[in-house]
Amino acid sequence: MRIRKIAGATAVAGGLIVMTAAPALAHVEVSPDSAAKGSDTTLTFQVPNEMDNANTVKIDLKLPSDHPFSSVSVLPQAGWTYQVTTTTLATPITADDGSSVTQAASEIVWSGGQIKPGEFGTFEISVGPLPDNVDSLEFPVVQSYDNGQDVSWIDPTVEGQPEPDHPAPVLHLTAAEGSNATSTDAATPTTSNNPAVSATVVKKETNNTLGIIALIVGGVGLILGAVALTRSRGGRAAQT
Repeated sequence: MRIRKIAGATAVAGGLIVMTAAPALAHVEVSPDSAAKGSDTTLTFQVPNEMDNANTVKIDLKLPSDHPFSSVSVLPQAGWTYQVTTTTLATPITADDGSSVTQAASEIVWSGGQIKPGEFGTFEISVGPLPDNVDSLEFPVVQSYDNGQDVSWIDPTVEGQPEPDHPAPVLHLTAAEGSNATSTDAATPTTSNNPAVSATVVKKETNNTLGIIALIVGGVGLILGAVALTRSRGGRAAQT
């Protein structure tokens, strides 16, 4: 929620003009902001207190419902308690060990602690595996203050459009490490599994061998020619 402060007041032409200045606002953010598809990762949500007259007392984090995680764990935060809500999946997912998962965490709520004005809090979870069929995941967050106000960090960020006032934290998913190994191998065939390449190599080797033989034969021919020429000149000299 945007809070405007009165920066000053000046009487102009018999009237009072109130000037306001909006403070620089921080967003709820996730760190890191990118991770490899198919990996397990630890996510830290940084939550700032944007009010100067109230404390943040509850954080409600929604996990992606369309791409549930088979594994979710929470790092305890000093002064806070947490509750994890699970949901029965319409379609079971497979865990890393091959077992079928029919329930997945859908929401985590931290309460009991405080984030005072001018401070921020961090909330850490471990999730996985990350999906491999999407490029990003959103994590909507509702931040509650002890004055009864809620701030919903749930707005989607659309590429090419201005950032919304209260964007949901976004985790960008990158290609898994080594995912292009197959295409690289295919682009560099070996003679053991590519007949065309093998034939080309054999042909090159044959050409090289023939070239060497030709050089040897040619060298021998030069030597024999030189010897014959020497003998011929010797014979003529003896006759004279």
